Amino acid sequence: MSESQEEIIRNSPMGADLTEDECQILSGIMRSRELTDGEIIFHEGDTDATLWMLNTGRLVVTRDVGGGEHVNLHVMPVGSLAGEMAFVDGRPHSATVRALGDARVFELSRADFESQIEAHPMLVYKVMRSIIRAVHDTLVRMNQQHVEMANYIAKAHGRY
Repeated sequence: MSESQEEIIRNSPMGADLTEDECQILSGIMRSRELTDGEIIFHEGDTDATLWMLNTGRLVVTRDVGGGEHVNLHVMPVGSLAGEMAFVDGRPHSATVRALGDARVFELSRADFESQIEAHPMLVYKVMRSIIRAVHDTLVRMNQQHVEMANYIAKAHGRY
């Protein structure tokens, strides 16, 4: 038997601090979307107001390095959030995210989310806190990768 949308949210990092009622409310404003292999959920430079949460499968984050080539930055595991910063601040996406094989995501629009501020302020606070945690995890991972690269270059005396 497969998990309901509410159960998936409850068992995700986003749902870690949410009550059952809050998971139910959030489930009511999130939409499920099936992705096929290679399907892009957003392109680098696009702007939108949607947060995605990966439920099944994998997503790959890529950046354009010029000449039509892209480099893979990260493969996202189940439970990951995508589009957090654009969801919060409305700026263009800094990378492209696409499905790596078939996948399923939940979509949360900023307008639907903001509609909960007055009726459910603690829900909004807890979800925003989970978004900040996800962004912080990304920052920590990027810092670690930077240190590893700097150490690699230094040990190779600038030759890599």
